[in-house]
Amino acid sequence: MKEHCLEVKEMVEEYVILVDQKDNAIGSEEKVKCHLPNGKLHRAFTALLFDKKGRLVLTRRSKEKMLWPNDWDGTVASHPREGETYTSSAERRMPEELGVSCKMDYLMKFEYHVPYKDVGSENEICGTLIGIVDESTKFKMVEGEIDEIKWISPTELIREIDNAPETYCPWMLIALALLPESEKSMLTKYSSILSNWLEPFVIQKMTNATEKHLPKEKWRLVK
Repeated sequence: MKEHCLEVKEMVEEYVILVDQKDNAIGSEEKVKCHLPNGKLHRAFTALLFDKKGRLVLTRRSKEKMLWPNDWDGTVASHPREGETYTSSAERRMPEELGVSCKMDYLMKFEYHVPYKDVGSENEICGTLIGIVDESTKFKMVEGEIDEIKWISPTELIREIDNAPETYCPWMLIALALLPESEKSMLTKYSSILSNWLEPFVIQKMTNATEKHLPKEKWRLVK
């Protein structure tokens, strides 16, 4: 409980960008108020780092997190600040959370709304970013943000999701399920990296796992 109180204090001190359903900025609000109880629609991002073999970097959220503590996430998830783009915010956050710098590219964005137990909820338009790092990259875990890091292939992730889909953050699963909807230029640029992730059975598995958290009508691609 003390750990979660510290997380809430940090959230109160941070502001996020409020948006409408077309992702137009309409104001700002304290981060904590955007996550309690049903949340206010705001801008966020999820960043996915891959190596040249197509393995994805997964991170386990800190047990201190108020929402989805100790669950597996994509590489980095956070919120753009005023004046930042999705890509620039992800590039800022990478060294802060993982101790690495990486050029990011924008893939697509989606809206979703999902509660977490009786604690709070996520109500976001979430940009999805992609970057490539070498498999020998040395990451560092920032206390209070990440408790574990691992590389994973689509086959390995499907096996783990089949066993415990509830231990994977819903926004990560949505991002992976919507990979085929990425900008065409990015699908071409990263075709060799994403080929296995774009297989229809992989996309279907990600979609099915997402529905363990929230029904299909609670998430959508934003164009």
